[in-house]
Amino acid sequence: MKDSDRYAKFVEWSEEDQCYVGSCPGLMFGGCHGDDEVSVFKELCELVEEVVQLYREDGKELPPPTAGRDLVNQLQDVA
Repeated sequence: MKDSDRYAKFVEWSEEDQCYVGSCPGLMFGGCHGDDEVSVFKELCELVEEVVQLYREDGKELPPPTAGRDLVNQLQDVA
C-alpha cells in the first residue's frame, strides 16, 4: 500500500461550479475540477501523490490517515 492510499479521495458534482470537484480532506486544501468524473479522480490521485511527496521532501510528518474509517457507511447514515 502506498502512503497516498491512506487518504480518502472524493469526487462530487458541484451545482455552483457546474463541474466535478475532487478533494482530499485531511491532507490538502483545494483540489481539482473538470467536466469528466473519471478524469477528475485520476487527477486527484496524482495530486495526492504529489502532496505526499512534498511532505517527504520537506521532512514533515504526514497527517493522520482518513481512509479506513468506514466513511461510506457513515455518510449513508446521514441521508
